[in-house]
Amino acid sequence: MAASVASVLPSAAIAYGHYLSFMVCFGALVLERRLIRADPNRADATLMVITDVVYGIAALGLLLSGIGRVLHFGQGSAFYTENPLFWWKVGVYLAVGGLSLYPTITYILWAIPLRKGELPKVSEALAQRLRWILNIELVGFATIPLMATLMARGVGLPG
Repeated sequence: MAASVASVLPSAAIAYGHYLSFMVCFGALVLERRLIRADPNRADATLMVITDVVYGIAALGLLLSGIGRVLHFGQGSAFYTENPLFWWKVGVYLAVGGLSLYPTITYILWAIPLRKGELPKVSEALAQRLRWILNIELVGFATIPLMATLMARGVGLPG
């Protein structure tokens, strides 16, 4: 029994890391969406910058654990790469990642005045734009588990 547990631990650890990374990404996006407003106070602006860093690290963890699952710890690379749903899932991940560049660059630019003890200048128009982007990212991220659930049940695989 101990040998079989030891043999599944690496796969389980990678899967857990994958799920945990996903949850941290989603949680960070929810927090960013909740905090975004015009002319944030110092604490909120600083928390936004930190939250985006956490989001970026978790997104990297999600990517690396996903690659690990496809190549070594999942159901075999053919199971994934031959399924169009897998490519849709990857596409949504990449689209969300691409969309996240705008908020990330915005928050990096906030770090400059924050380091000087000043507040970032955030107009209502910018706050609204960031809200929309974060909403789209959240919807995109919410579709990923649906696609994963369908994939795990063989939906999309060639007959």
